Amino acid sequence: MMVKTDWLLVILLGLVFLSLEGAEGRKERILGGSPYELAYSAINCRKHSASIKDFGGIGDGKTLNTKAFQKAVNQLSKYASDGGAQLVIPAGHWLTGSFNLTSHFTLFLHKDAVLLASQEINQWPVIDPLPSYGHGRDAPGGRYISLIFGTNLTDVIITGENGTIDGQGALWWQQFHMNKLKYTRPYLIELMHSNKIQISNLTLLNSPSWNIHPVYSSNIIIQGITILAPVTSPNTDGINPDSCTNIKLEDNYIVSGDDCVAVKSGWDEYGIKYGKPTSHLIIKRLTCISPYSAAIALGSEMSGGIQDVRIQDITAIQTESGIRIKTGVGRGGYVKDIYVKGMKLHTMKWVFWMTGNYGSHADTHWDPKALPEIKGINYRDVVAENVSMAGQLDGISGDPFTGICMSNVTIGLAKKSKKNPWACTNIEGISSSVQPPPCKLLADQGPKKSGMCDFPTDSLPIDSIEMQRCSYRLNL
Repeated sequence: MMVKTDWLLVILLGLVFLSLEGAEGRKERILGGSPYELAYSAINCRKHSASIKDFGGIGDGKTLNTKAFQKAVNQLSKYASDGGAQLVIPAGHWLTGSFNLTSHFTLFLHKDAVLLASQEINQWPVIDPLPSYGHGRDAPGGRYISLIFGTNLTDVIITGENGTIDGQGALWWQQFHMNKLKYTRPYLIELMHSNKIQISNLTLLNSPSWNIHPVYSSNIIIQGITILAPVTSPNTDGINPDSCTNIKLEDNYIVSGDDCVAVKSGWDEYGIKYGKPTSHLIIKRLTCISPYSAAIALGSEMSGGIQDVRIQDITAIQTESGIRIKTGVGRGGYVKDIYVKGMKLHTMKWVFWMTGNYGSHADTHWDPKALPEIKGINYRDVVAENVSMAGQLDGISGDPFTGICMSNVTIGLAKKSKKNPWACTNIEGISSSVQPPPCKLLADQGPKKSGMCDFPTDSLPIDSIEMQRCSYRLNL
């Protein structure tokens, strides 16, 4: 558990992060007065705007607004072919159950707007499990639909001036721990089978489970997001891109009870059959605090494959591990062409952690012959302090993890660190300028060997998406 000074550090880091000028959306401000003015950056601007109040919404924190939200989305959807529409959520506390979004649509939260998720579990609809997972994570059956949900959409924006979405997850966590849930807990935001997604400049609190889950989707930008959950809350992953392609996660700050970012692509035989990888993913300028999990995890549900992930400028404090690869026999799939450059870590259990014996199978039908391929994992320019163990790298007997590369890594061990800072089995790789010296399976190539573990210099398709400056004058 964190001591009081650690939480002060968390708070100070959050304040510093929110003041950074690197995240473009953080500089946008709603200009007060009447008429109401707002301006922000987005992948598309909208021709039409309305307030949730126009559809009977009441922001008193007590009135249930589910019908108002769905009515608003349904009516604004008629503008999809006429410049699109924007739904503005003014200051207030807006209690709601789940609602679906539509295409060519923006949901905008005022800085003093708070969406509160309903705690009436019986009122949450249940939907089918994801086909690449076979069944729910908390229970074998279906899953509760996410608070904000959409499927088969194009051009969807969820943004604001750091407005808040509060999942009020404590009830769900309690039900989970007591094994009383019939179905898997809902996420805060899930978009499926969709294209051109922006989620930006919001604060997400206390999700019942995962916070942001794009799945089977493409061309996704998630930036300027603050995610906060108790570090002991179960499975409150921050951002989980899942069987997606062309994704950019940047300038996000996450305090979580699980992995801050978890890259996924399906579970065992279901993910193998569905066969949709996560690829062409950029993760930049992430700040993470997660004492019991990783800053960035690859897997464990990676049966559809994970390839071409570019991770840069990561800060993690009081976090169990920096980059963790999780897989096991039966997963199949692959994790390859992973590039990490620039990590600053403080107070970690592990810097590098690879696990080839991860269990948690979807069911009893997994194939023991389905072995994962872990290949081409590159790390460079890593600085860590107060670390218990530099690396725990365990491949699979008869299926070693290969092509591991480490360069320019400096790890300062804690006073009570492990006697042996490295433990390696069933891996193959090389290293240069790594301290403390790594295990022999990471063959030392000498100091500062040029070209080792190089970060790609080419651009990915997601970099070509241009942001527009959107300005509105509204009478709210």
